[in-house]
Amino acid sequence: MITKPTLLIDKEKCQKNIRKMALKAEKQQLIFRPHFKTHQSIEIGNWFKAFGVKKITVSSLDMAMYFSKDWNDITVAFPVNILEIKQINQLARTITLNILIESIDTVSFLEAHLQSPVNFFIKIDVGYNRTGVSPHHTDKINNILKASNASSLLTFKGFLAHAGHTYQCRSKQEIIDVHEKALSLFTPLKKQFSTLYPDLILSYGDTPSCSVSDNFNGIDEIRPGNFVFYDLTQHYIGSNTINEIAVTMVCPIVAIHPEKNEILIYGGGVHFSKDYLILEEDKKIYGLIIDPTTNTPTRCIPDTYLKSISQEHGIIAVPEQDISQYNIGQLIHILPVHACMTANSMKKYITNSQKTIERL
Repeated sequence: MITKPTLLIDKEKCQKNIRKMALKAEKQQLIFRPHFKTHQSIEIGNWFKAFGVKKITVSSLDMAMYFSKDWNDITVAFPVNILEIKQINQLARTITLNILIESIDTVSFLEAHLQSPVNFFIKIDVGYNRTGVSPHHTDKINNILKASNASSLLTFKGFLAHAGHTYQCRSKQEIIDVHEKALSLFTPLKKQFSTLYPDLILSYGDTPSCSVSDNFNGIDEIRPGNFVFYDLTQHYIGSNTINEIAVTMVCPIVAIHPEKNEILIYGGGVHFSKDYLILEEDKKIYGLIIDPTTNTPTRCIPDTYLKSISQEHGIIAVPEQDISQYNIGQLIHILPVHACMTANSMKKYITNSQKTIERL
């Protein structure tokens, strides 16, 4: 029985989402290396194996250690933190480890401290402007590659990019436009460097692009992650339908304030994170309320939404004519704005068959 904020997973929807992306990768003849930072669960990770997935992506060495019990080819899609060299060496002894490099200083450190073979990608900035080497800075890329050639334990695998600026889009066409621009910056690198490195691959991935685009010309590998759950942000971007969102936060009503047309739930920033969306008329929402008994395109309850959150408190706005339908102790089902952050806030999940799923 659910008695406090709980992340409820619809296993069937998750598996449909995985199958859809796996089939797309197969059709496009792409390596499918899904990012596991969204669910961070060995059990959910194993659902991917039924769809032929053999290689994964994570966002930290701790996550790589956790998944290395079941996966032996892991890319850590975060620039190397040289202070974690002990973990790098530990992992490299037992699995195929792929890391991200974007500076000669990192190469020099690894050359001096690596104890086992490690593959590396050079992180390329394709417009997100968060980190990575500009694709136009070929001198810097060449210098990194020349420095890595001095190491017998470092092997250049290729280039890796993340078009995270697709998250700023609000339509499928906007996603496609950003995606096409990113590809135009990224894919020429293969032609420029394949003479010296004929086996290099281009690894690319963000859920919006991988969900809506059919053009991956020049790309060898995709690494979407959020698609396993999806969320409201992805929905308003244009990546998925409401019915493809496979997670809901279930929270108890602890107080009702009819004079303000508000419901107080046990569920706040420590459960949802504090990510929000701005919808029409500058309305800020932290989640939308659904009717769990229906799976129609209109499963969201009209004009009812999570309007504000503090640490443990959540306030839901409810139309005046509907406030009498709610009772203290009732469970409210809420679609999260950002499934990755919401999942990261929870220590375990429950499936709709009431099975508990542990996570990192």
